[in-house]
Amino acid sequence: MLKIKKILLTGTTGQLGQSFQQLARQYPQYAFTFADRNDFDLSQTASIEAYCQQHPFDLIINCAAYTAVDQAESDAELADAINHLAVQKLAEIAVQQQAKFIHISTDYVFNGEQHRPYVETDKVAPSSVYGATKLAGEQALLKAMPLNASIIRTSWVYSPFANNFVKTMLKLGEQRDSLTVIFDQVGTPTYAPDLAEAIMHMIATDTFKQPNMPTEVYHYSHEGVCSWYDFAKTIFELSGTQCAVSPIETKDYPTPAKRPAYSLLNKAKIKQQFGLTIPYWKDSLRRCISVLQEKTP
Repeated sequence: MLKIKKILLTGTTGQLGQSFQQLARQYPQYAFTFADRNDFDLSQTASIEAYCQQHPFDLIINCAAYTAVDQAESDAELADAINHLAVQKLAEIAVQQQAKFIHISTDYVFNGEQHRPYVETDKVAPSSVYGATKLAGEQALLKAMPLNASIIRTSWVYSPFANNFVKTMLKLGEQRDSLTVIFDQVGTPTYAPDLAEAIMHMIATDTFKQPNMPTEVYHYSHEGVCSWYDFAKTIFELSGTQCAVSPIETKDYPTPAKRPAYSLLNKAKIKQQFGLTIPYWKDSLRRCISVLQEKTP
C-alpha cells in the first residue's frame, strides 16, 4: 500500500479549492499545500516544474481550470495552457515523483445530444473551446499516466465560495421581481464541499492506495435531475426569495459557447468502486443556502 502524506492542491481560490481548505482541518494526517498564483503560474509549464522540483508530493489534486466558458471561445490559447498543457506537465511530474494524481474534469466533454445519463465510456464530443481543452487535458493525463491517476468529471458546481449560479440567483432575486432562466438544458448540480468530501473518502480507501492502480475516469454529481429553470425555482423556494421565474429556451439566450442540452452523469461506477453515497441535489442545496444565509448580516 502507498502511504499518502503530502498533498498538493491546485486551484486554491476556486470553489472546490476553498472547499478543500475548509475540509482539511478534519484531516490532520495529511500535509496539504494549497498552491496559488504566488507559488507558480499554471499557464507556464516551466513555472510548474520549477515549483514541484523543490516540493515533492505523494498526491496532486488538480482543481485548477480555465472555467470562463464563453471567454474561452476568444481566449483559446490560455484555456488550452491551463486546461490541457498544465495537466500534462503535472502528470509528468507525478510520474517522476511516483505520486498519485486526481484531476477534475467536466460534463462539457460531451455534446449533450444523448438522452440517457452519460457513462464514463460514452463517446466524447465537446462543442465548445472550454470542453475541447478539458478533453485534451484528460487525454494528455491518460497518455502520461496509465497508472495511479483518477479523472473525475463533474457538473454545475456551486458552493458558498467564489462566483456560481446559486449566489448569482440569490443576488438577482433580491434585486428583481422576475427573472427568465433556461429550461431546455438538463443536468445535475454538484455542491463542491460534497465533492471534496467524496475525494477525501476515495483517498482513504485501499483501492486508491494500491501502488499500481489503473487510471480510471469517474463521474460525480448529485443524485436527481433538473433544468437550470428548476434549479433557480428551487433556490428561491428554499431561500424564501420572492422572485418570479419564467422558463426560456436556449435559443432565446444566445451565448458565444454552446452548452450541452443534456449532461446528466451516471455515477454508478464511483459509488460502487469506492462505496460512496451521493446526496440528492435539493438536500445539498438546502445546506448551501443555510450556510450563505448564516454569512449574510
